Amino acid sequence: MSTPLTTDVTNYVSPTLLRSEIDNRIVKIRPSSTPLDQISRMAGARQSGSMKVEYYSVDIKPATATVQTSLIAKSYPEGDCFKVTVKENSAFSPSDTLFFPTVTNSAGEQLICYVAETNGREISLTPINIDINDEGEYAVPTIAADTTIVRMGRAAGELDVQTAQFVTLPKKDDNLCQIFKAQIEESLLQRLSDKEVGWTFSDQEEVAILDMRMCMERSFLFGRKKTITVAGKPVMLTGGIWHQAKKDFKYSPDSLTDKDLIAMMRRAFSDSNGSTRKILLAGSGLIERLNTLDHTRVISGNQRVTKWGVDFDHLVSKFGSLYVARCEVFDLCGMDDYGMVIDPEYITKYSHIPFSAERISFHKQGVRNTEAVVLTEASCLVLRYPAAHMRIIPQR
Repeated sequence: MSTPLTTDVTNYVSPTLLRSEIDNRIVKIRPSSTPLDQISRMAGARQSGSMKVEYYSVDIKPATATVQTSLIAKSYPEGDCFKVTVKENSAFSPSDTLFFPTVTNSAGEQLICYVAETNGREISLTPINIDINDEGEYAVPTIAADTTIVRMGRAAGELDVQTAQFVTLPKKDDNLCQIFKAQIEESLLQRLSDKEVGWTFSDQEEVAILDMRMCMERSFLFGRKKTITVAGKPVMLTGGIWHQAKKDFKYSPDSLTDKDLIAMMRRAFSDSNGSTRKILLAGSGLIERLNTLDHTRVISGNQRVTKWGVDFDHLVSKFGSLYVARCEVFDLCGMDDYGMVIDPEYITKYSHIPFSAERISFHKQGVRNTEAVVLTEASCLVLRYPAAHMRIIPQR
C-alpha cells in the first residue's frame, strides 16, 4: 500500500530475531503458496560475498553422439581404419569402444568398433565384428547421417599403463542477486488489531512477507538476468531457473494420455543426470490434466506426502518419483498448462544479504508520526546441473 497502516508496530518483531532464525520462521507462512522459495529456504542458502554470483555447473560426459556425414558402404584393407565424423566435439577418446544400435553387419549383428584415433570430431574406427574376406578386406555397411553411436567401456592392452585422459570441464556461469524489499509502516497513535500469529508476527506483517515471497517466487522462476540504470544508479535483476534448464518436454494439452505421462517421466529422469526423486511445479491446467488420467500399475499416483513443508501428490514410476505441486506463478503468468521438473539436490540459493529487518522511526526523523519495519533480502537461485531439470511446454 502507498499509505501507512494505522496500527502500532509490534514489539515482538526485531532484526535480531529475523537475522538469526529467519528461514526457520519465514517458511511457516503459507509454504504451499511459494513452493520454489520454500524448498530453497529449507535447503539452506550459501553466503555470497558479491551481488554477482559466479558458479560452475557440469554434466557427466555424454554417453551418445550422432553421425554428421553419411558414410557409404565401402571395403577397406585389413588393418586400415575407416573414419566417421560426429556432431559432438570430444564425445569420444582413443581406446573407447562404440556401439551402433541401428547399423548391422552381414550377420545381422549391431556394429561394434574400437576408437583408434580422434581428430576433433573425426574419429578413426577399427571394426570389431566384421569379418575379413579372402581378399584381405572388410566391408563397412552404410552409416547414415544422424545415426546414434553409444560409448561403451574402454579397452586397454596388457602392457598399457596409461589411457586417454577423461576430460569433462565445468562451465562457468553467473547470476545476479536481486534486492527484494517490503515495508510495513504503522501509526504510533492507535492499534487496529491485537491479533497476532503464532510466532509473534502481526497480521499485516505476515501479509507483507507473504506478498514479498510470492513476488520473489516469480523472479526466481521467470526473471531475466540484467543490470539496468535507474536515476543514475545500477539495479540488478536476477535470472530465473526457467531459463537455466537444458531439457524440454513438449506435449499436446488436448490429448494428454498415460503414455504421455510415462514419456514425460522418462525424459525427466533420463540422461543419467540427477536423482531419482524430483519435483514437478505445474500450473492449474497441467494439474487438471494429470488428475484426469487413470493411473495404472506402471504409475502410482494415489499418495499424498508433505516435504519441505509443502503438500505434494506423489507419482511413482519405474523411472523415478515425482512430487507434484501446483505453482501459482504459472497461472499468474498465463502459463497454466506449463510446468517445470526440478531436482532439489541440484538447486542452490545464494544470499548476499540474508533476510533481515530494520526498524525505521519516521517519528524521530520528523517525517510523519509512524514507525516502520523494512524487510530486505538480496539473493538468487542457480541450477548446478542444468540437464537434471526440465521445462514442460504445451504444444498445440
